[in-house]
Amino acid sequence: MRMRPTLSWTPAEDLPPGTTDLEPVADALSRGGVLVLSGAGLSTESGIPDYRGEGGSLSRHTPMTYQDFTAGVHARRRYWARSHLGWRTFGRACPNAGHLAVAAFERHGLLSGVITQNVDGLHQAAGSEGVIELHGGLDRVVCLSCGALSSRRELARRLEEGNPGFEPAAAGINPDGDADLTDEQVGDFRVAPCTVCGGILKPDVVFFGEAVPPRRVDHCRKLVREATSLLVLGSSLTVMSGLRFVRQAAQADKPVLIVNRDPTRGDRHALTRVALPLGTALTTVAGRLGTPLDSQAAACVKP
Repeated sequence: MRMRPTLSWTPAEDLPPGTTDLEPVADALSRGGVLVLSGAGLSTESGIPDYRGEGGSLSRHTPMTYQDFTAGVHARRRYWARSHLGWRTFGRACPNAGHLAVAAFERHGLLSGVITQNVDGLHQAAGSEGVIELHGGLDRVVCLSCGALSSRRELARRLEEGNPGFEPAAAGINPDGDADLTDEQVGDFRVAPCTVCGGILKPDVVFFGEAVPPRRVDHCRKLVREATSLLVLGSSLTVMSGLRFVRQAAQADKPVLIVNRDPTRGDRHALTRVALPLGTALTTVAGRLGTPLDSQAAACVKP
């Protein structure tokens, strides 16, 4: 029997309540050496919903698993039809104030690095440079047969050519770039093969049920060891891929600070959880620290 990945989490204990006091966050950043761990909640203000917050996509959508994607052509057709439509919106998303604040902290030497669980590339669009994409990036495509990497925008062009007139109305867009479509709307959508070997193409992201590459995990663990504190932004920490770094930091007696409106699976390890919107909270902290946001990055224009 195939095991399904952990998609939800219910607190089994009384957790400390959230606060609106940003002073511990500002204090940690002022000392420098802070490692950021960001999740889907950081991108909601860019129009990309999160998985588990209020109105989160898991209430209506079960993400594609690696096992389902590789098991059959029908699952891949469904995935690529939905993802192709979602990319039209997802690929045009621009960084919000939260991303810009993180980039400002980095620019002023307050961060030791950024680990993101997001696949949207918005940290980089905001100007952050030292970003580790824990779950990969939707802007790239990999062949499962030969390993060739290619551009998502080029694949989008090929899918447009192979599916003229494909214009279904989606019920919603999800954090993984997937759009909500019925099987009838998917129809006989044509999937594009690898241009190098004709193999199966997959977005260069870690699907649910797929392991994060060990070398990437080791790199992240090294960043945690070298950081003075860990600042979690917009993640429920439901899945172990992010929670393990919170546990590692706590076990090393490094302060863990969380900014997330809802309780998280890492709250019991945290010095504080600030229950405020990310954009508001981080802009406020940036103002206190004298780290202005980059107005040029804010005026995002994508082709």
